[in-house]
Amino acid sequence: MSLQYVGLKEINGPLVALEGVSGVAYDEIARIRLNDGTERIGRVVELAGDKAILQVFEGTNGISLENTKTVFSGKPLEIPLATEMLGRVFNGAGKPIDGLGAVFPEKWGDVNGQALNPVARQYPRNYIHTGISSIDALMTLIRGQKLPIFSGSGLSHNKLAVQIVKQARLTGEDAENQDFAIVFAAMGVQNDVADYFRRSFEETGASERVCMFLNLSSDPIIERLLTPLCALTAAEYLAFEKNMHILVIMTDMTSYAEALREFSSSKGEIPGRKGYPGYLYSNLASLYERAGVIEGSSGSVTQIPILTMPNDDITHPIPDLTAYITEGQIVFDRELDQKGIYPGLSVLLSLSRLMKDGIGDGYTRADHAAVSNQLFAAYARVQDARSLASVIGEEELSESDRAYMRFGRVFEENFLNQGFDENRSIDETLDLGWDLLCLLPKSELDRIDEKLLDEKYDPERAARFT
Repeated sequence: MSLQYVGLKEINGPLVALEGVSGVAYDEIARIRLNDGTERIGRVVELAGDKAILQVFEGTNGISLENTKTVFSGKPLEIPLATEMLGRVFNGAGKPIDGLGAVFPEKWGDVNGQALNPVARQYPRNYIHTGISSIDALMTLIRGQKLPIFSGSGLSHNKLAVQIVKQARLTGEDAENQDFAIVFAAMGVQNDVADYFRRSFEETGASERVCMFLNLSSDPIIERLLTPLCALTAAEYLAFEKNMHILVIMTDMTSYAEALREFSSSKGEIPGRKGYPGYLYSNLASLYERAGVIEGSSGSVTQIPILTMPNDDITHPIPDLTAYITEGQIVFDRELDQKGIYPGLSVLLSLSRLMKDGIGDGYTRADHAAVSNQLFAAYARVQDARSLASVIGEEELSESDRAYMRFGRVFEENFLNQGFDENRSIDETLDLGWDLLCLLPKSELDRIDEKLLDEKYDPERAARFT
């Protein structure tokens, strides 16, 4: 028999306070009944003696201090889980918003998830094909990895997210026998952006393998904090209980962090760097660390969190802490974007720390590491040559530096630049990389061993770029 508490002590923004409560646990869900008979959901976010602070998901407008009735459920927030979630659209709290009715659950899942035993984690290996040359060749996404995308306001990260959803697929000998799906979580997005995601997935035929969680900018910030929790709970169920390989794309983590800051402020907590709560690191880690491969399941959870850096500042707390937790980053370059290059990714600021163990013979191609290393080294020399040319002029550069200047232009126009509907195989990408490297003198290719260089290097391969 559950107790019903009548009346509230205090209302502060999205929070309500009750006194005289007992037997209540942190994160417990409560049902709050208003005078007009409607119900709202609250979650316990703080306990102090017999006082409980509840976070109301739907907001506190219209709630009375005197006649409001509260009943605690005795359990945390749970969402219904089933394989039929694929192809469906939910709000940030896990409720269907596609007009297709409720999900018939195979089980109910706690949105906080279960901690993964570090000993049970397996090292990620096989790569996930995205069809985007700059990612597949230079910052390869590995199955079970967490690889964030750092973007800026107004850049084409939403377009890139749609292209990844459309083109992503598994690779390896057993790829055809494996189930692959995508969980897409959007937080604090405008209505037109949400419509763009839904329409794009439907038009490309990807919607049948996508489970979407949409939280709009007009929705309560409390729901925004639940969106990644619900998405990751669905992903863990599909991966570790249904043995599927799940790619989770979460955008925009900056909106999530700002909602967390606003919520922390309403609780009166002491702010940390730039006003964000001191526990921002551990909060982000609790989300990102829900990716991986574990023993006893043939499935995996791979994460691509997308965040917009305020003022393009990569040292801002959100990208800074994200980079500490995750295994690399993909960084957008505003200068490349303004040149009309899509996707305008910064090669030198991007990396994938797990890439080295998921490429090469048996995974992608034997020459992948050599081509990648040489392209990185050559593009770094391009930046040096451009800096020198800005001082003395391109006409005064040495023959070698002019070759690098030309390589840089062709590399950006043909390798980094790629059509939205262009899905390049790994062989096409690496062959294109070799064609570009043949623009440079053979003596400059010092990251490739002589045997491979003798086999692949041919200046005629670069003839199509003249």
